[in-house]
Order: sequence, then C-alpha cells, then structure tokens
Amino acid sequence: MLADRFAPRYDVLQARHLLVEAPVERTYSALRSLDFTEIGGGLVNLAFWARGLPERWKNRHHRMPRVPTRLTFDDLVTGSEWAILGERPGSEIVLGVAGQFWKPVVVWRRVEPDRFIDFAEPGFGKIVLSLSAAPYGGTHTLLTYDARVILGDGWSRAKFWVYWTTVSPFIRAIQTATLRTIARHAEAAEPKA
Repeated sequence: MLADRFAPRYDVLQARHLLVEAPVERTYSALRSLDFTEIGGGLVNLAFWARGLPERWKNRHHRMPRVPTRLTFDDLVTGSEWAILGERPGSEIVLGVAGQFWKPVVVWRRVEPDRFIDFAEPGFGKIVLSLSAAPYGGTHTLLTYDARVILGDGWSRAKFWVYWTTVSPFIRAIQTATLRTIARHAEAAEPKA
C-alpha cells in the first residue's frame, strides 16, 4: 500500500473493508469523487456533533465559520491542514495531517508531503488516512479505509491513548459509513458502454 510509504511504523492502525458490487474502475471513481458531507448516520452524526462541541463553546461569542455544502478530497486539502500525500490513480489515495488530536479543540498542523515522513515535532502526532480499491474477482472491488496514527513522544502517546479509548468506536463508525457511501455511489453508477 502507498500508505506504507508514509506510515511504515505506527502506534495505531484501524482498518475497515467492504466488498463492493461494482468493478474497481467505477468504485475508485466513486471514491475519488466522494463528498464527505454525505457521510452520516446516527452514530456518525453524534460523533461529529460531539467532537465539535469544544470548538463551538470556545467560539460561542464569535461568528461560526460557514459549514461547507460540499467537501471533496480537493476541497479538504484546499481549505484545511490536510494534504494529499500521494495517489496511485485508480487504486489508492493517501492523506495526512499533523496535530494534537487529543485536545478538546484540536491543534492542527499542515505538513507538506515532502516533509511528512520526517516530521516529528514533540507534542504532535500524525494521521495517515488511506482509501483504496482493489479488484475482487471480475466484477467486485475490495474497498479499504486504513487509518494510522504516529505519535512522536511518550507524553503525546499517553494523552492520545486516553483519547483513543473513547473515540475508536466512533472512528470505526465513520470508516464504515464512508465505505458504504462510496459503495452506494459505485453500485448506483451506470456501467460505461
């Protein structure tokens, strides 16, 4: 996986898989055009709402930023600290970000792809997120969401583990909802003639 290049060693790996009833080309096309605002569901919506509470409280006397009506990979890397670390078109896309995710109001840090592997600032961790599509037989695709967390020091690792104990079930729900959203679009797409 391309994700191995950016996170060969990690402190946490959480992967989810889904078998999609569509060929890999259609599935990757649906993956690459994913609109993150379409990902939802009871537990997922609760997770996003709860994660946003501290920031909403901090900014309660200020105008809240506009909530996007569309959020693709390209929108995400243009309007946030996330960066596309690499892509194997038709197969895998990898994103990354550094930050202090365990804090109530997350402190994010954008790290450019050419500096990402070596970034190891104390007090920060890195997230490597990979979405991939691999052929499964002649007409199906194995869709994978791989999330890896790398922590640079013991203090950050300790803080993160307390946080991870609480959030990992919600992350699994978000991963599953993401895969289902991609699959729904891939399976509904018209086959190319």
